[in-house]
Amino acid sequence: MIGLSRSLVAAGVPSVVVSLWKVPDDSTADLMIEFYRQLQQTPDKAVALRQAMLTTLKQYPNPVEWAAFTLIGEAE
Repeated sequence: MIGLSRSLVAAGVPSVVVSLWKVPDDSTADLMIEFYRQLQQTPDKAVALRQAMLTTLKQYPNPVEWAAFTLIGEAE
């Protein structure tokens, strides 16, 4: 993933959210919905991802289901 992410950033993509391991579809869908909801509240992608993870944690207490995601590139 790091190689693909680095290539995207080098090509001009300001930032990308990637998963470091395979995650279940249901928790990923909920996390991404919450992430975009949070982005409407704050322009800081890192803060939005953190808040989405904290919200997802309440429904999915196992970190394997949500902790794989990371932001690479610019936060704002």
